[in-house]
Amino acid sequence: MNTLDVATNSEATMNINVLYFASLADEANCQEETVSVQQSTSLTELYQQLSQKHRFSRPQSELRVAVNDYFASWTDQINDGDSVVFITPVAGG
Repeated sequence: MNTLDVATNSEATMNINVLYFASLADEANCQEETVSVQQSTSLTELYQQLSQKHRFSRPQSELRVAVNDYFASWTDQINDGDSVVFITPVAGG
């Protein structure tokens, strides 16, 4: 498990557990990591930070997001201890 600390000392932080599947897991070179971010961090900002770190090839617009096992909106708030999954498109029939 990797750890990313992108929070500054001027604001309280929260720890978020991030799970990766499919191409994102390949690009992140892990299936799970705990990240420490500022409490005001949005899901969009979280993905942007992780995308820069791991050089994800997929833009946010191609992904869905889930928080604590439920599909979420990119504008939903995240809280300390939440589990976040970025979901890539799934092919099938």
